[in-house]
Amino acid sequence: MKKRKCICTVYILLLASMLLGCASPDEGTKNTGSAPQSETREYPADERTVIESTPQSETISSSFVPESTSDTETNDNSASPRELTLLMVGDILLHTPVEESALQTDGSYRFDTIFANTKESIQSADLALVNQEVILGGAELGISGYPAFNAPFEAGDALVDAGFDVVCHGTNHALDKGKKGLLNCISYWRENHPQITVLGIYDSAETQSDIYIYEQNDISVAILNYTYGTNGIPLPEGMPYAVSMLDEEKVTADIKLAEELADFTIVCPHWGTEYRLTSDSMQEKWTNIFLENGVDLVLGTHPHVIEPIEWVQDEASGHQMLVYYSLGNYVNWTSGTGEGVANRMVGGMAEITLSLDENDDVVISDYGVQALVCHVEDGVNGVTVYPLSEYSEELGARNAIISQDGNFSKDYCVQLCDKVWGDLWE
Repeated sequence: MKKRKCICTVYILLLASMLLGCASPDEGTKNTGSAPQSETREYPADERTVIESTPQSETISSSFVPESTSDTETNDNSASPRELTLLMVGDILLHTPVEESALQTDGSYRFDTIFANTKESIQSADLALVNQEVILGGAELGISGYPAFNAPFEAGDALVDAGFDVVCHGTNHALDKGKKGLLNCISYWRENHPQITVLGIYDSAETQSDIYIYEQNDISVAILNYTYGTNGIPLPEGMPYAVSMLDEEKVTADIKLAEELADFTIVCPHWGTEYRLTSDSMQEKWTNIFLENGVDLVLGTHPHVIEPIEWVQDEASGHQMLVYYSLGNYVNWTSGTGEGVANRMVGGMAEITLSLDENDDVVISDYGVQALVCHVEDGVNGVTVYPLSEYSEELGARNAIISQDGNFSKDYCVQLCDKVWGDLWE
């Protein structure tokens, strides 16, 4: 782990330019006028070592969970003077039935019900992240679901009310409504909720070059967000910086700067194969890139189902990194039918505690995942998300997704979490 530094929570464009040899912002973003292409790179199987994992065929022993290194015990949910707690949930995937559920009789939208049963957990964390899968372009562009999503601004209001601090917009749906949708979304956040940090979409090269740093209790954390692509939609003309792509040159430069500025680096990649319960070759490639460049924690999204959690270690340096390959959907109401649709109703809330150890290094002192289940019923405010531990068999029997996949039940969700996460989930 990196040595603790005293860096305030800032956006650091000027310092970034100095550290990168006074390069212009455009040099760091590969301003080619089209979406950057990731470099193809092969890795030998033995370049990294999996320390602990929760693949389908294995479970992780609770003895592997690091013991807390904090000096102070507290009776509430706040961090001790030597700790920082953070969480992240997966995809806010607003299919048409979810948006219709939020449409009130007076014509307004309210998405609060979706977060009502998890709000307490979200607000208890020092730093709460969410993957906002779809663009918030506003009603003027037409509210729409799959395949070209657009959500009303009220969806963002609900995220703020729920307690999220960082919104990741770097997804394959970032350009579903083109340049106008992206700019509407950025303006909405900037004008209505300036206290919220938005990552992954930008309206200038300068803002894309900023490295977001959060600091609390003498622990500083850098957070980066990228997507593998934008469903074939090109970046807007003259805006090569509009969406942060998984471009190796850009990503490694960002990580290098983050490592200089913060004690701990988190990457939130939008990656992987949809509906696959295990990582794919693209995720393995990028895991190695993140690992060898010093990233400490990876919180993945996009597959729309949960995937394993594992510790990996770089054999050359001994550096260790914790990877959540996919947190699945937080909310969705897919139109899909058949076997496997039930898997999309289960998501995860990653819960991590960072602490200063006896050497004042920042370490992951505790981690886990809270299983979530998306409950959908017809009617206004019929969509909400429950912790799986609080979800009843009765509710499961009423979940409308059963008409699309008859395998769905509470017990099915429990077995899925056991299969993918082993003993790590709660």
